[in-house]
Amino acid sequence: MLKATLKSLLARKLRLALSTLAVVLSVMFVSGSLVLTDTLGRTFDNLFANIYTYTDVQVTAKSQLAQAGDGSTPFPAATVDRVAKADGVAKATGQVFLTGALPIGKNHKVAINPTGQQFGGNWTGEDELVHLAAGRGPTADDEVVINKGLATTTGYTVGDTMDIITRDQKRAGYTIVGLMQYAGGRDSMAGESAIFFTTPKAQQAMLGAPDEFNVIDVRAAPGVSDDTLRDNVKAQLGDQFVVKTGKELSDESSEAIKGLLKYFNYVLLGFGAVALLVGVFLILNTFSIIVAQRTQELALLRAMGAGRGQIMRSVLLEALIIGVVGSVFGFLVGLGVGAAGAAGMSSLVGGLQVASLGAPVSAIVASFVIGIGVTMIAALSPALKASRVPPIAAMRESAAPDRPLTRLTIVGGVITALGIGALSWGLAGAGGSTLALVFGGVLGVLVGVALLTPMLGRPLVAALGSAFSWFVSGKLGKRNSARNPRRTAITAGAVMVGIAIVTAISTIFTSLSAALGATIDEGLQADIIVFGQQTSQLPPTISADEVRRIAALPDAQTVASVTADIVQVNGKTAYISSYADPAAAATVLKRTVTAGRIDRIDSGEFVVDQKTAEDDNYHLGDTITVTFAKGPQKTLKLVGISGRSAVASGIVVSYADAQQGFNFPQAWDVFVDVRDGASVSATKDAVNDVIKDNPQVTAYTKDEYVHNSQLQFDVVLGIVQVLLLVALAISVLGVINTLLLSVIERTRELGMLRAVGLRRGQTWLMVTTESIVITVFGTVLGLAVGAALGAAIVTALKDVLGFGSVTLPWVLMVVYFIAAVIVGAVAGFIPSLRAVRLNVLRAIAYE
Repeated sequence: MLKATLKSLLARKLRLALSTLAVVLSVMFVSGSLVLTDTLGRTFDNLFANIYTYTDVQVTAKSQLAQAGDGSTPFPAATVDRVAKADGVAKATGQVFLTGALPIGKNHKVAINPTGQQFGGNWTGEDELVHLAAGRGPTADDEVVINKGLATTTGYTVGDTMDIITRDQKRAGYTIVGLMQYAGGRDSMAGESAIFFTTPKAQQAMLGAPDEFNVIDVRAAPGVSDDTLRDNVKAQLGDQFVVKTGKELSDESSEAIKGLLKYFNYVLLGFGAVALLVGVFLILNTFSIIVAQRTQELALLRAMGAGRGQIMRSVLLEALIIGVVGSVFGFLVGLGVGAAGAAGMSSLVGGLQVASLGAPVSAIVASFVIGIGVTMIAALSPALKASRVPPIAAMRESAAPDRPLTRLTIVGGVITALGIGALSWGLAGAGGSTLALVFGGVLGVLVGVALLTPMLGRPLVAALGSAFSWFVSGKLGKRNSARNPRRTAITAGAVMVGIAIVTAISTIFTSLSAALGATIDEGLQADIIVFGQQTSQLPPTISADEVRRIAALPDAQTVASVTADIVQVNGKTAYISSYADPAAAATVLKRTVTAGRIDRIDSGEFVVDQKTAEDDNYHLGDTITVTFAKGPQKTLKLVGISGRSAVASGIVVSYADAQQGFNFPQAWDVFVDVRDGASVSATKDAVNDVIKDNPQVTAYTKDEYVHNSQLQFDVVLGIVQVLLLVALAISVLGVINTLLLSVIERTRELGMLRAVGLRRGQTWLMVTTESIVITVFGTVLGLAVGAALGAAIVTALKDVLGFGSVTLPWVLMVVYFIAAVIVGAVAGFIPSLRAVRLNVLRAIAYE
């Protein structure tokens, strides 16, 4: 039996290759995601280990907003002397080093850094980590040293003058007097930019006050361990400071980055899950057809003495071999995916030295468990069917008779109903496993509909195939695609699953994008919006002078500026905003008063919208305690409640309190309502002329503003299209496999058709038509199921995520349909080629 099994497998090399390729694609994304995560994890471990190699202990002050030292809170320079007096301290160096120094490129725009890390600090001289590659250190307040990575990306060098916007939101020109590198000849540690000023200038520009630092670097005396030094310094400073060793800083930084890397993992695992699901259909269909075609062979083996168990093990052995081979190649291709992802990250983050590619045990285990497991599970049903072939079948025709679809339809209906129930329960928020219920429900619906596909096959295939019935080959192709509902259904099911998942996701994000556009359009009475894309921790801002000049434009009827910050309200983190002119803001943001007043907010007061008031149980006269980023805590009194606003919600404090307490109190956005009859385009040009020296912001019309706001959804939809390509790639393999095996099964029939006059071109069209009908059938079903799933999720989450009505991605759905026709034609190429190359006489004699 073993020899017979291996000989049977090797005799059908194309079938083996296609089935194995399905397993490879299924395993590839899973192994690739694990390899990439492991490689990048070790990369950042190495990175932060290098950064903190020369750090024994570091001191930062606790933030007023959170009891942690994030490095942004300044403290008096005298603190350095206190640290220096602690036992075991050899040297204590006060440093200014935090993100917020934005270089202006030679194009007069902010030089955007892909990492978002644009540091500014004080030059403390060369040491083990930092050394000058050219020039000297700064000695005057208008001089700076920059890292070579920044010099390379901007084209600046020693002697050039660079404009820089610092954390105090002031722009000034500085002469570059030196270029620096890190240990090992690195131009940057991880693609960041770094600008170093003199200590007095760094304190003023980056921290906002003289004689302050935000970091103290502490070196241990000989014989003193880092842990001992940390404890001594902590005892010296008390609880208002955070003291950590270099190793602790390295471990914490690395873990924080790894927390972000999991999202890359999720994306690739999502592709892998779709590939697995579609691959199951392909493998199941392949083995089902093989068993049907080998009925006489299997029956003959039974007649020669093979037992049921031997027959079943024979089929499962074929599946095991395919699973093992597919797992090996899937893992190897996954290594390539991981390497490509790591190279892409290195390219994106200039200067990042990626760790050597590894083969983590988790990736190896997952590859073989998934590859072998999926293949064996998919082959189990055909193996059971094969074991039940009676010996008498050896004397019958090999074509397997159609079986009733009643049981399959009932099972499919039950699973679909259970899936809908789980999905509804999960979307309603019932129980504690909402996410599991939603995913389980979606899976149940997809599997259930796939089981119902044979019942739907004949009428739908007949309807779709009627488009080809006007010529002989088309009519034959239509009939061939409907002659075996189970086979057609499983093949179309693979297409259906991929299309349904992609359509559902597209429906959700298209609805969300449309809702966002409608919200902005309905809730904003402004023709022009001035804002900038935030690419670092510093928000793009508009100065008070620029706001006044915009308001003075003759066609600017109402101008409102908005600023915001993260604070703590009654001990909880909250995002609050402030308006320079609350009355103007009420107009352009369509805020209507429902209680108290909202057109004036004095110091010590705040207003909220009606939804926030209801959610947090606020009433006029209530007070809250706000801990601002700067300054002391303050108690504010509620003086007004506005109506529900589509674009302006939450707590609004006075402009005076914002100026004192916000990190960046300048205007983040400016809204301009143009006078009736005035040209919006001309006014926008006038606004851009006002802000021409501000490289951070640009004026946009409302339509342009909406488009910019929706770009994030376009990125997601782009990822979804890649997911579609993955699903279609495996689906194509399924169609090719099915039609190839079908052509082999119908060899004699094809020979007879050729003998009675069917030409080669007509044969080609017949097989291609069959391929297109099957693919379009799966696509139409997938579009319907996907749209229904997407619409259900949008409707259920309408109030939670702010959806409007369901918006179907009609353009994308048409594109998917056209793609299905093309895919069907491509998938039919190889089977058609085999069919037209049949020798007529040999085909007629084929048994």
